[in-house]
Amino acid sequence: MKRVDGTRFDVASFAPIAVATRNQLDESLHHGAAVVVDASGAVTASLGDPELLIHPRSALKPFQADAMTTMGLDLPHRLLAVAAASHSGEPHHLEAVMDILRRHDLEESDLANTPTRPYGKDARDVARRAGRPPSSLQQNCSGKHAAMLATCRVNGWAIDSYLDPEHPLQEAIVEHIDALATRDGGSVADVGVDGCGAPTHVMPLVDVARALGSLLAGGAPVAAAMSAEPAMVGGTDRDVTIWMDAVPGLVAKEGAAGVMVLGLPDGRAAALKIADGSDDARKAVTPELLRRLGVDVDAPYRDALDRVGVPVFGHGEVVGAIRSLPWS
Repeated sequence: MKRVDGTRFDVASFAPIAVATRNQLDESLHHGAAVVVDASGAVTASLGDPELLIHPRSALKPFQADAMTTMGLDLPHRLLAVAAASHSGEPHHLEAVMDILRRHDLEESDLANTPTRPYGKDARDVARRAGRPPSSLQQNCSGKHAAMLATCRVNGWAIDSYLDPEHPLQEAIVEHIDALATRDGGSVADVGVDGCGAPTHVMPLVDVARALGSLLAGGAPVAAAMSAEPAMVGGTDRDVTIWMDAVPGLVAKEGAAGVMVLGLPDGRAAALKIADGSDDARKAVTPELLRRLGVDVDAPYRDALDRVGVPVFGHGEVVGAIRSLPWS
Protein backbone atom coordinates (compact mmCIF):
# COMPACT_ATOMS: atom_id res chain seq x y z
CA MET A 1 0.00 0.00 0.00
CA LYS A 2 1.39 3.42 -0.97
CA ARG A 3 2.65 5.42 1.99
CA VAL A 4 1.76 9.09 2.40
CA ASP A 5 5.18 10.73 2.27
CA GLY A 6 6.45 12.01 5.60
CA THR A 7 3.75 10.25 7.65
CA ARG A 8 2.89 6.84 9.08
CA PHE A 9 -0.35 6.81 7.04
CA ASP A 10 -1.00 5.09 3.75
CA VAL A 11 -3.63 5.94 1.16
CA ALA A 12 -6.08 3.44 2.69
CA SER A 13 -5.86 4.85 6.23
CA PHE A 14 -8.69 7.31 5.61
CA ALA A 15 -11.54 7.74 3.17
CA PRO A 16 -13.81 10.69 2.28
CA ILE A 17 -16.29 10.95 5.16
CA ALA A 18 -17.81 14.46 5.25
CA VAL A 19 -18.19 17.48 3.00
CA ALA A 20 -18.73 21.16 3.80
CA THR A 21 -20.92 23.15 1.42
CA ARG A 22 -21.17 26.92 0.96
CA ASN A 23 -23.93 28.37 -1.20
CA GLN A 24 -24.57 24.99 -2.86
CA LEU A 25 -20.87 24.50 -3.69
CA ASP A 26 -18.89 21.70 -2.03
CA GLU A 27 -16.13 23.76 -0.44
CA SER A 28 -14.13 21.37 1.79
CA LEU A 29 -13.69 17.61 2.00
CA HIS A 30 -12.92 15.76 5.25
CA HIS A 31 -11.42 12.26 5.38
CA GLY A 32 -11.73 9.83 8.24
CA ALA A 33 -11.79 6.25 9.49
CA ALA A 34 -14.80 4.66 11.16
CA VAL A 35 -15.82 1.22 12.34
CA VAL A 36 -18.96 -0.44 13.72
CA VAL A 37 -18.96 -3.69 15.70
CA ASP A 38 -21.73 -6.00 16.83
CA ALA A 39 -22.21 -7.27 20.38
CA SER A 40 -19.58 -9.96 19.80
CA GLY A 41 -17.00 -7.41 18.64
CA ALA A 42 -17.17 -8.48 14.98
CA VAL A 43 -16.85 -5.68 12.44
CA THR A 44 -20.15 -5.05 10.63
CA ALA A 45 -19.18 -1.87 8.74
CA SER A 46 -16.09 0.26 8.26
CA LEU A 47 -14.63 3.14 6.30
CA GLY A 48 -10.91 3.63 5.98
CA ASP A 49 -8.69 1.38 8.10
CA PRO A 50 -10.41 -0.07 11.19
CA GLU A 51 -6.98 -1.17 12.49
CA LEU A 52 -5.64 2.37 12.36
CA LEU A 53 -3.67 3.20 15.51
CA ILE A 54 -5.04 6.33 17.18
CA HIS A 55 -4.87 8.32 20.38
CA PRO A 56 -8.52 8.09 21.55
CA ARG A 57 -7.84 11.11 23.78
CA SER A 58 -10.87 11.84 25.97
CA ALA A 59 -12.81 8.98 24.39
CA LEU A 60 -10.72 6.87 26.81
CA LYS A 61 -12.46 8.38 29.84
CA PRO A 62 -15.25 5.78 30.15
CA PHE A 63 -12.59 3.03 30.16
CA GLN A 64 -10.44 4.85 32.68
CA ALA A 65 -13.43 5.47 34.95
CA ASP A 66 -14.55 1.85 34.62
CA ALA A 67 -11.07 0.71 35.60
CA MET A 68 -11.20 2.91 38.69
CA THR A 69 -14.51 1.39 39.81
CA THR A 70 -12.85 -2.03 39.75
CA MET A 71 -10.14 -0.59 42.02
CA GLY A 72 -12.67 0.40 44.66
CA LEU A 73 -13.86 3.85 43.54
CA ASP A 74 -17.51 4.08 44.60
CA LEU A 75 -19.39 7.17 43.44
CA PRO A 76 -23.05 8.00 42.77
CA HIS A 77 -24.09 8.42 39.14
CA ARG A 78 -23.70 12.20 39.13
CA LEU A 79 -20.07 12.01 40.26
CA LEU A 80 -19.10 8.93 38.23
CA ALA A 81 -20.48 10.63 35.11
CA VAL A 82 -18.27 13.68 35.67
CA ALA A 83 -15.31 11.33 36.18
CA ALA A 84 -15.89 10.19 32.57
CA ALA A 85 -16.59 13.70 31.30
CA SER A 86 -15.06 16.39 29.18
CA HIS A 87 -17.32 18.82 30.98
CA SER A 88 -18.13 22.37 29.95
CA GLY A 89 -17.08 23.86 33.29
CA GLU A 90 -20.59 24.89 34.30
CA PRO A 91 -21.26 25.37 38.04
CA HIS A 92 -22.79 21.90 38.50
CA HIS A 93 -19.69 20.33 36.92
CA LEU A 94 -17.26 22.19 39.16
CA GLU A 95 -19.29 21.39 42.27
CA ALA A 96 -19.34 17.70 41.34
CA VAL A 97 -15.56 17.65 40.95
CA MET A 98 -15.16 19.33 44.34
CA ASP A 99 -17.56 16.78 45.83
CA ILE A 100 -15.31 13.92 44.64
CA LEU A 101 -12.30 15.62 46.21
CA ARG A 102 -14.01 16.38 49.53
CA ARG A 103 -15.29 12.82 49.88
CA HIS A 104 -11.70 11.55 49.75
CA ASP A 105 -9.92 14.15 51.90
CA LEU A 106 -8.43 15.88 48.88
CA GLU A 107 -7.97 19.54 47.95
CA GLU A 108 -8.34 21.40 44.68
CA SER A 109 -4.58 21.99 44.83
CA ASP A 110 -4.04 18.21 44.50
CA LEU A 111 -5.30 18.32 40.91
CA ALA A 112 -2.37 18.12 38.49
CA ASN A 113 -4.21 18.66 35.20
CA THR A 114 -3.35 21.64 33.01
CA PRO A 115 -4.98 24.89 34.23
CA THR A 116 -7.42 26.43 31.73
CA ARG A 117 -10.68 28.32 31.66
CA PRO A 118 -13.88 26.30 31.06
CA TYR A 119 -14.36 24.40 27.81
CA GLY A 120 -17.94 25.60 27.36
CA LYS A 121 -18.22 29.01 25.71
CA ASP A 122 -20.85 30.40 28.10
CA ALA A 123 -19.00 29.17 31.18
CA ARG A 124 -15.72 30.52 29.77
CA ASP A 125 -17.26 33.93 29.15
CA VAL A 126 -18.62 34.00 32.71
CA ALA A 127 -15.19 33.10 34.11
CA ARG A 128 -13.51 35.86 32.08
CA ARG A 129 -16.05 38.49 33.10
CA ALA A 130 -15.61 37.47 36.74
CA GLY A 131 -11.84 37.77 36.41
CA ARG A 132 -11.26 34.13 37.37
CA PRO A 133 -7.83 32.97 36.17
CA PRO A 134 -7.34 29.58 34.52
CA SER A 135 -7.37 26.68 36.97
CA SER A 136 -7.17 22.91 37.04
CA LEU A 137 -10.69 22.74 38.46
CA GLN A 138 -12.18 24.57 35.47
CA GLN A 139 -10.33 22.42 32.92
CA ASN A 140 -12.63 19.92 31.20
CA CYS A 141 -10.76 16.83 32.46
CA SER A 142 -10.89 17.76 36.15
CA GLY A 143 -13.50 15.09 36.91
CA LYS A 144 -11.19 12.36 35.62
CA HIS A 145 -8.28 13.74 37.61
CA ALA A 146 -10.35 14.01 40.79
CA ALA A 147 -11.43 10.39 40.32
CA MET A 148 -7.82 9.31 39.78
CA LEU A 149 -6.79 11.02 43.00
CA ALA A 150 -9.74 9.48 44.84
CA THR A 151 -8.82 6.01 43.56
CA CYS A 152 -5.30 6.54 44.87
CA ARG A 153 -6.73 7.46 48.28
CA VAL A 154 -8.92 4.33 48.31
CA ASN A 155 -5.89 2.14 47.59
CA GLY A 156 -3.32 3.95 49.73
CA TRP A 157 -1.23 4.99 46.71
CA ALA A 158 0.82 8.17 46.38
CA ILE A 159 -1.15 11.10 45.03
CA ASP A 160 1.69 13.41 44.00
CA SER A 161 2.79 11.05 41.19
CA TYR A 162 -0.62 9.82 40.04
CA LEU A 163 0.01 10.85 36.41
CA ASP A 164 3.26 8.86 36.10
CA PRO A 165 2.69 6.02 33.59
CA GLU A 166 4.46 3.70 36.03
CA HIS A 167 2.18 4.62 38.94
CA PRO A 168 0.08 1.60 40.09
CA LEU A 169 -3.09 3.44 39.07
CA GLN A 170 -1.95 4.03 35.50
CA GLU A 171 -0.57 0.52 35.10
CA ALA A 172 -3.89 -0.92 36.29
CA ILE A 173 -5.79 1.27 33.81
CA VAL A 174 -3.71 -0.10 30.91
CA GLU A 175 -4.40 -3.67 32.02
CA HIS A 176 -8.12 -2.91 32.27
CA ILE A 177 -8.32 -1.37 28.80
CA ASP A 178 -6.51 -4.39 27.38
CA ALA A 179 -9.08 -6.66 29.02
CA LEU A 180 -12.01 -4.62 27.69
CA ALA A 181 -10.69 -4.65 24.12
CA THR A 182 -10.10 -8.45 24.25
CA ARG A 183 -7.22 -8.43 21.76
CA ASP A 184 -4.71 -11.24 22.09
CA GLY A 185 -1.43 -9.72 23.21
CA GLY A 186 -3.15 -6.55 24.42
CA SER A 187 -4.62 -3.52 22.70
CA VAL A 188 -2.57 -0.65 24.15
CA ALA A 189 0.38 -0.22 21.80
CA ASP A 190 1.96 2.81 23.45
CA VAL A 191 1.28 5.54 26.00
CA GLY A 192 1.60 9.26 25.33
CA VAL A 193 0.63 12.43 27.19
CA ASP A 194 -2.82 13.95 26.75
CA GLY A 195 -3.54 17.68 26.71
CA CYS A 196 -4.52 17.57 30.39
CA GLY A 197 -1.29 15.81 31.40
CA ALA A 198 -2.74 12.33 31.95
CA PRO A 199 -1.50 9.29 30.03
CA THR A 200 -3.29 8.72 26.72
CA HIS A 201 -3.05 5.32 25.13
CA VAL A 202 -2.45 4.29 21.52
CA MET A 203 -5.03 1.74 20.33
CA PRO A 204 -6.45 0.37 17.07
CA LEU A 205 -9.65 2.22 16.21
CA VAL A 206 -11.66 -1.01 16.20
CA ASP A 207 -10.51 -1.77 19.74
CA VAL A 208 -11.88 1.55 20.95
CA ALA A 209 -15.30 0.39 19.72
CA ARG A 210 -14.84 -3.11 21.14
CA ALA A 211 -13.79 -1.77 24.55
CA LEU A 212 -16.93 0.35 24.81
CA GLY A 213 -19.05 -2.56 23.62
CA SER A 214 -17.58 -4.78 26.33
CA LEU A 215 -18.18 -2.12 28.96
CA LEU A 216 -21.83 -1.71 27.91
CA ALA A 217 -22.61 -5.40 27.52
CA GLY A 218 -21.15 -6.02 30.97
CA GLY A 219 -23.49 -3.51 32.60
CA ALA A 220 -20.64 -1.35 33.90
CA PRO A 221 -21.58 1.29 36.49
CA VAL A 222 -19.95 4.05 34.42
CA ALA A 223 -22.21 3.23 31.46
CA ALA A 224 -25.28 3.52 33.66
CA ALA A 225 -23.96 6.78 35.12
CA MET A 226 -23.23 8.41 31.75
CA SER A 227 -26.61 7.38 30.35
CA ALA A 228 -28.43 8.61 33.47
CA GLU A 229 -26.53 11.91 33.75
CA PRO A 230 -25.70 13.08 30.21
CA ALA A 231 -25.53 16.73 31.28
CA MET A 232 -22.58 15.83 33.51
CA VAL A 233 -20.67 14.18 30.63
CA GLY A 234 -20.75 17.23 28.35
CA GLY A 235 -22.89 20.24 29.06
CA THR A 236 -25.40 22.69 27.66
CA ASP A 237 -25.83 22.31 23.87
CA ARG A 238 -23.02 19.72 23.65
CA ASP A 239 -23.77 17.01 21.09
CA VAL A 240 -22.82 14.07 23.34
CA THR A 241 -25.28 15.31 25.94
CA ILE A 242 -28.01 15.88 23.34
CA TRP A 243 -27.64 12.38 21.89
CA MET A 244 -27.56 10.61 25.26
CA ASP A 245 -30.58 12.62 26.37
CA ALA A 246 -32.45 11.53 23.25
CA VAL A 247 -31.50 7.86 22.73
CA PRO A 248 -32.30 5.49 25.63
CA GLY A 249 -29.25 3.68 26.98
CA LEU A 250 -26.81 5.36 24.58
CA VAL A 251 -23.29 6.07 25.82
CA ALA A 252 -21.31 8.58 23.75
CA LYS A 253 -17.92 10.17 24.36
CA GLU A 254 -15.94 12.44 22.10
CA GLY A 255 -12.19 12.91 22.13
CA ALA A 256 -9.96 15.73 20.95
CA ALA A 257 -8.71 15.77 17.37
CA GLY A 258 -11.86 14.32 15.83
CA VAL A 259 -12.46 11.13 17.83
CA MET A 260 -15.84 9.65 18.79
CA VAL A 261 -16.97 6.41 20.42
CA LEU A 262 -20.56 5.45 21.13
CA GLY A 263 -22.54 2.34 21.87
CA LEU A 264 -25.83 0.77 22.89
CA PRO A 265 -26.71 -1.35 25.94
CA ASP A 266 -26.50 -4.66 24.06
CA GLY A 267 -22.82 -4.09 23.21
CA ARG A 268 -23.07 -2.73 19.67
CA ALA A 269 -20.58 0.11 19.32
CA ALA A 270 -18.84 2.40 16.84
CA ALA A 271 -15.69 4.53 16.76
CA LEU A 272 -14.53 7.37 14.52
CA LYS A 273 -11.36 9.35 13.79
CA ILE A 274 -11.42 12.40 11.53
CA ALA A 275 -8.12 12.63 9.63
CA ASP A 276 -7.65 16.39 10.03
CA GLY A 277 -8.87 16.41 13.64
CA SER A 278 -11.94 18.54 12.88
CA ASP A 279 -14.46 18.46 15.71
CA ASP A 280 -17.11 19.92 13.40
CA ALA A 281 -16.65 17.00 10.99
CA ARG A 282 -16.78 14.61 13.95
CA LYS A 283 -20.14 16.06 14.99
CA ALA A 284 -21.46 15.84 11.43
CA VAL A 285 -20.50 12.16 11.06
CA THR A 286 -21.82 11.04 14.46
CA PRO A 287 -25.43 10.66 13.20
CA GLU A 288 -24.17 8.25 10.54
CA LEU A 289 -22.52 6.15 13.23
CA LEU A 290 -25.88 5.99 15.00
CA ARG A 291 -27.62 4.95 11.80
CA ARG A 292 -25.05 2.19 11.34
CA LEU A 293 -25.88 1.02 14.86
CA GLY A 294 -29.55 0.77 13.89
CA VAL A 295 -30.76 4.01 15.50
CA ASP A 296 -33.35 5.79 13.34
CA VAL A 297 -32.07 9.32 13.91
CA ASP A 298 -34.13 10.66 11.01
CA ALA A 299 -37.55 9.97 12.59
CA PRO A 300 -38.06 9.82 16.38
CA TYR A 301 -34.86 11.75 17.09
CA ARG A 302 -35.31 14.46 14.47
CA ASP A 303 -35.19 17.23 17.08
CA ALA A 304 -31.81 16.00 18.35
CA LEU A 305 -30.56 15.70 14.77
CA ASP A 306 -31.53 19.31 14.07
CA ARG A 307 -29.86 20.53 17.27
CA VAL A 308 -26.50 18.90 16.50
CA GLY A 309 -26.31 20.05 12.88
CA VAL A 310 -23.11 21.83 11.84
CA PRO A 311 -23.97 24.98 9.85
CA VAL A 312 -21.63 26.98 7.65
CA PHE A 313 -22.05 30.75 8.01
CA GLY A 314 -21.60 33.66 5.65
CA HIS A 315 -21.96 37.18 7.03
CA GLY A 316 -23.86 35.83 10.03
CA GLU A 317 -26.32 33.82 7.94
CA VAL A 318 -26.45 30.05 7.38
CA VAL A 319 -25.21 29.42 3.83
CA GLY A 320 -24.34 25.74 4.03
CA ALA A 321 -23.52 22.83 6.31
CA ILE A 322 -21.10 20.01 6.97
CA ARG A 323 -22.75 16.68 6.17
CA SER A 324 -21.72 13.04 6.33
CA LEU A 325 -20.96 11.20 3.08
CA PRO A 326 -22.22 7.70 2.17
CA TRP A 327 -19.95 4.81 3.10
CA SER A 328 -18.71 2.84 0.12
